[in-house]
Amino acid sequence: MTWMPFLCLAVGLFFGFRDLSQKVLRGIDRIINVALVVLMLTIGFQIGTNDSVVSNIPSIGFHCVVISLCAIFFSVALTVLAERTVLPLEDIRARLFSESINLNQEVDIKEEEEKKTSPLIWIMPISIISGTLFGYFLLPDSVKPALGYLLTGSLAVLYISVGVSLGSNRKVFRYLRVLGFKVIYLSAAIFAGSVIGGFAAGLLLHLPFHISVISASGMSYYSITGAYMTQIYGIEAGTYGFIVNVMREFFTVLLLPLLIKISKGSPIAGGAAGNMDTMLVPVTKFVGVELGLVTLITGTLLTFLVPFILPLFCRLFA
Repeated sequence: MTWMPFLCLAVGLFFGFRDLSQKVLRGIDRIINVALVVLMLTIGFQIGTNDSVVSNIPSIGFHCVVISLCAIFFSVALTVLAERTVLPLEDIRARLFSESINLNQEVDIKEEEEKKTSPLIWIMPISIISGTLFGYFLLPDSVKPALGYLLTGSLAVLYISVGVSLGSNRKVFRYLRVLGFKVIYLSAAIFAGSVIGGFAAGLLLHLPFHISVISASGMSYYSITGAYMTQIYGIEAGTYGFIVNVMREFFTVLLLPLLIKISKGSPIAGGAAGNMDTMLVPVTKFVGVELGLVTLITGTLLTFLVPFILPLFCRLFA
């Protein structure tokens, strides 16, 4: 099934490049929300019906904490290195300030605040918890074979939606022209740090690398990471993919006061792909509205990278 994500992305790109109206994009957004809820319920059902996963939840939780903290640590370390060599963020901030270019001018910040407080933020974890409880106590055995098809279908919808977003979100290229292509080094540092963190956690915890590295490479994109790992490796690996990336967002928010003391780019490194949506507002409040634009473009690039990198890594660790 390695080919499936690329096929779905190609379909999404085909439609995304066709200048879809805002009405159609809003309709697609509603479909995505439904697919996300179905995805979370399905993962919950599969967790609840797997006695091995349920009995090992405490140890899995501990492992996920270590993996997520390792991913944040190495992402921050490589980001600081990039800031001190090829990408001085303070210079970029000063240039954007002098040209009066900031996040408030480029993005509807109220809309981003609404994303942060969207009911979906609460509905998704409630869905996976409810699915787990229902799967453990009530789900009939006759329904279990259908869960795989449900997972594959909702995952395909999400991959197509990522392609549509990539194709229709052409302002990302304008942001790159404004900021300069050196800003890609920041995304590269965060990605490389996440991968190294996954390897380090795997060695520390004696976990298979296909679990530790691929879950860390989700870079807070928990829905697709958890679902894809479940589809390829089973529900235990998928549980890692989901929890590691939820925890990455949680620990980043918790550590923001410390991260900003390390460097301007450190909060951005913690948020990773989440900087495109839920993490954009909290991270921007610490790095400032000028670097908020850097936060957004970094999150956007990493969000689009994750669906491509997951199948490639799965093939690498096959």
